Amino acid sequence: METGTLEDDDDIERTDDSGTERPDEGTERRTERRDGEPVWIGLPPGLLRMRRLLLVVWLGALTIGTAALLGWLAGPPWAAFALLPLGLLLWGWPMLGRNWRSWRYAERADDLLISRGVLWREETVVPYGRMQLVEVTSGPIERHFGLASVQLHTAAAATDARIPGLDPAEAERLRDRLTELGEARSAGL
Repeated sequence: METGTLEDDDDIERTDDSGTERPDEGTERRTERRDGEPVWIGLPPGLLRMRRLLLVVWLGALTIGTAALLGWLAGPPWAAFALLPLGLLLWGWPMLGRNWRSWRYAERADDLLISRGVLWREETVVPYGRMQLVEVTSGPIERHFGLASVQLHTAAAATDARIPGLDPAEAERLRDRLTELGEARSAGL
């Protein structure tokens, strides 16, 4: 799975410290490589940090609560069942990493591609002309981590798509670009 690199030096997308691709100064973002393949963009690492912190907080609290409650009500041997949430924590940590790496998106000339999934890969293609609304949202936890999500709405509810955990500047840029392309493509409808 290649993301955001091109073979020729004059076509290379630059990345900043967060891993988000940035075009060279004075040039437009390239949407496809010379061989016709789209340029895939992965999600920033802040989303992975946020999800892992939430996993530790929730399952850590569940482990401590289960151990205290079972130890108090049923005796110390039963408190060993508190290791089950701890096991979920140890299993969930690498799974969150795999899930985070599976998310990517690509802007093409006529549509937006969103790919995700580890066991069941899902690729959503949203034509620019079918977009009705593009929202940028950011809840309190996302804002704390400097993240925002882009939600795409189309006429068919089944094709609504979401890109979570973007840098707010990238989310706004993507919203503006998708809105502009959507208006241009839907003029003929």
